[in-house]
Amino acid sequence: MSKNRRRKPRGRHSSVRNVPLRTHWLLLSTLVLTLSAALLLQGYTQHMFDTTADGAPRAQSPAGAVPAQIATGGPVIEGAAARTAEPADHAIALTFDDGPDPVWTPKILDVLRRNDVHATFFTVGTQVAAHPDLARRIVAEGHQIGLHTFTHTNLGAAPAWRRSLELRESQLAIAGATGVTTPLLRPPYSSTDDALTDADWSAVVQAGQEGYLTVLTTQDSEDWRRPGVARIVANATPTGSDGQILLMHDAGGDRSQTVAALEQLIPKIKAAGYHFGTVSDAVALPTPVRAATATDHWQGLALITALRTSDWVLTLLSWLLWAAGAISVLRAVAVLVAARRHVKMRRKPWGRTVTEPVSVIVPAYNESAGIEAAVRSLLASDHPVEIIVVDDGSTDGTADLVESLRLPGVRVIRQQNAGKPAALNTGIAAASCNLLVMVDGDTVFEPDAVRMIVQPFANRRVGAVSGNAKVVNRGGLLGRWQHIEYVVGFNLDRRLFDLAECMPTVPGAVGAFRREALLRVGGVSDTTLAEDTDLTMALCRDGWRVVYEERARAWTEAPASLGALWKQRYRWCYGTLQAMWKHRGALTQRGQAGKLGRRGLLYLLMFQVLLPLLAPVVDVFAVYGLVFLDPVRVLGLWGAFLLLQVLMGLYAFRLDKERAGPLWSLPLQQFVYRQLMYLVVIQSVFTAIAGSRLRWQRMERYGSLRVPAGAPALGGPAAGTVPPGLELAQSWVEAAHGTVPVPSPSAFRSGPPDASTWAPGRST
Repeated sequence: MSKNRRRKPRGRHSSVRNVPLRTHWLLLSTLVLTLSAALLLQGYTQHMFDTTADGAPRAQSPAGAVPAQIATGGPVIEGAAARTAEPADHAIALTFDDGPDPVWTPKILDVLRRNDVHATFFTVGTQVAAHPDLARRIVAEGHQIGLHTFTHTNLGAAPAWRRSLELRESQLAIAGATGVTTPLLRPPYSSTDDALTDADWSAVVQAGQEGYLTVLTTQDSEDWRRPGVARIVANATPTGSDGQILLMHDAGGDRSQTVAALEQLIPKIKAAGYHFGTVSDAVALPTPVRAATATDHWQGLALITALRTSDWVLTLLSWLLWAAGAISVLRAVAVLVAARRHVKMRRKPWGRTVTEPVSVIVPAYNESAGIEAAVRSLLASDHPVEIIVVDDGSTDGTADLVESLRLPGVRVIRQQNAGKPAALNTGIAAASCNLLVMVDGDTVFEPDAVRMIVQPFANRRVGAVSGNAKVVNRGGLLGRWQHIEYVVGFNLDRRLFDLAECMPTVPGAVGAFRREALLRVGGVSDTTLAEDTDLTMALCRDGWRVVYEERARAWTEAPASLGALWKQRYRWCYGTLQAMWKHRGALTQRGQAGKLGRRGLLYLLMFQVLLPLLAPVVDVFAVYGLVFLDPVRVLGLWGAFLLLQVLMGLYAFRLDKERAGPLWSLPLQQFVYRQLMYLVVIQSVFTAIAGSRLRWQRMERYGSLRVPAGAPALGGPAAGTVPPGLELAQSWVEAAHGTVPVPSPSAFRSGPPDASTWAPGRST
């Protein structure tokens, strides 16, 4: 795309809103923060979940700090007061840990209902949030509900802040699902009171200070081992008359043996004279479960909603991640295959050599830093040229500078500032030749660039040609990154577009056009900020081929600061979106227009709009993977993606005959430059959706362009001498054209000529 900056165009744009974009950044920040919060919540609940088996061996830990009355007391402990309670004789409290589970909890509840037994369920907070209907059923059927932490974590090994978080979040999940709160807590991996360690006791004391009663066990059915129904029944059958708090499980694996054992155990224990009840019934506690406050209930509902949303977000992100990966690989394969075929295709000549002279139009607005180098490089061309510099109301003396050079064959046209499209149309109207080259005022041509870029016009179907723009100021990381982008991104894409006959953009820095084609589409439009893309799409829709000639090389200045780069790419992207919307009708057209619509526009939509919109999501998910998933696997995937980028870079640099040295900075480019370009696309899409519009922005000039060797010396050539290319151009124009009618600017405003008088493909 071109880089010549202008003040805002006049005309139909005046009715479009020009509003601050802070709202867009606020929305984007909110979305990213919300996504990050959802992934953080998902990562904590799913990947911090302790799945260690209940009976797994535990390291020997000291227990000297555990009070003697606790170690030898009852299983229900008030930690803050160091008091205990034990069940009454012949009282059995059935307790179930780790649920609720969508398969086994309902079956256990059915068994309890049939036997008219109430039990206590110590539930895991994440399971309650995932299955709130089961938690409600537990409470509704008269059972007691308790806490088993939020992620089944070992409280004794957890820091104090996490203990509080685990208990609070688990309590909120229960309050949101059932409308009640409970002080009953069973720490995961706990057993009898005489097995408490110092770390366990610390957790019990902290829980007591926060209002919780710790409920341990006196008898373990060991159903978690799945030893068989008979063994579970034997383990769970009490001996003597002492009351028991019996440990069983309704989740954490296959609990079919537990369900079958309950069917035998309950009648057997009842027959032995025991009575079943909840924990509070067994130890004669006042009713511990109470109605939740409105605040806790709504906070709990919000937590459950957040957890379910995070589950949905993670699922969606997983699909998007696979989609983004597939799209990236598809694009890489497509551009590499297309580039190889393009090389073979370009080995065939276009036709007979094109020798007719060319009018070179240089629109200029405050280009004094580079205009001399640009003009002198054009005069050094080995092809006949006339040069028209259209000064669009510059305030830095650009026109005066060009005139002071006194270069033959260089015309300067001054006009009031009206925008780049108007300047180009002025140059087109003043041109003497049928082949036109448009070049920015900050671009230097190689001596054979003009000759190379017009050779495709030997084919009468060709209406425009894209040249090969190269970055001249490659110093520093930012320069290298843009150099890589031009070679690997822009030029590989152009080869693909050329092969598919759907070129969407002839860059303003180096492009050639057939005069007839420009007249047919009405010249250069000012209805978008990407006038080069708009013009190219208009030519495709009019039936013209637009091709890429990589041998036509020109050197252009790239932005040297992140701020300048942002402004440039923001305008490019926004203007491209405008042009895509303007030419959306190509999607349903046939012929050359249909190729643009169904190939070019869809490619731009997929790889330059949708993929960048997904990229921040992928990056956030990658960070999520490093923290919560297998970091080796995540780094491996990232390394594979980077390797693919490097291979593409090596091939593209080889095609462009560039040294591969700058590719060492490619990994760094992924962390800074790539994210900046994604944000540009996101901001542009937000701007377009909001109906705002951008002003023309002038890019800084750095004076990095140099007058090429062989160009006319400073101050103009000696009297009576004319550059060879210019002399040939003047003689050709006089011989071939005689008096060439020059159309006025009104020719473009009145629309293209009657299509029936001339069509692409007709012989001259």
